[in-house]
Amino acid sequence: MSVPYETAAYEPAESPESPEEHLARLLGRALNSFELPDEVLGRLDCALAHDSSLHSAHHSAGLHRETYRHTWLLADGSAVTLWELVHNTAPGGEAQHELYTDDEELHAATARLPLPPETPDFELPVLLQLSAIPEPRHVYAPEDSADHARRLLRRAENPDRPDEELAALLATAAGHQITQAFGRPGRTVRAGLSYALYEHAFLLPDGREVSLWEVEHTATPDGRHMCEVYASEAAARGAMERRAARQA
Repeated sequence: MSVPYETAAYEPAESPESPEEHLARLLGRALNSFELPDEVLGRLDCALAHDSSLHSAHHSAGLHRETYRHTWLLADGSAVTLWELVHNTAPGGEAQHELYTDDEELHAATARLPLPPETPDFELPVLLQLSAIPEPRHVYAPEDSADHARRLLRRAENPDRPDEELAALLATAAGHQITQAFGRPGRTVRAGLSYALYEHAFLLPDGREVSLWEVEHTATPDGRHMCEVYASEAAARGAMERRAARQA
């Protein structure tokens, strides 16, 4: 499987914090970041999106403690959660930040704080649903995007590739980004064959976003690589599943 292109990133103004930036900020302020397992931090290298929410809070006589849930969605569809404890119970009253990998560690750390035990926490409902995590915003490279669309469509070998109307629209593209889409065909693929799905996202001058979906595979009579291009992810994945069914 080959990754067809590399692009230089163009970061739009006032872009949201990326998953990597969010993790770096948490680790930079946590007093115990050195205690976090390398395995957990390594998994976060492939994070696609993140979400943070206040989980519980405790305020009493000038002292406070909050806990936050930080969750990252990974490329394989799984998720990793870190729990952040923030409190001002240390001498001097400065805010202290700690990170934990599970809620049991969090509860143990919370129990050690000098806060009145009779004051109950208030718990917020769990609002986070991984399916609701927004997809990360595209980061567009502004170089020769119209030519990139033309070359992509030219090498597509499937007869149901996008029509000339869409090609004409992409001839005005002002930026593009290529990312690999994760997930396998719904059926088993015979050993020795490879499938890869890429999203080619294009930014138009009026701010609209249009994506083409490229399927690279070796399910050909002579085993050579073949490129197919579709106007929607559903059409691309459907084509992958049909080929996988024929080759199973």
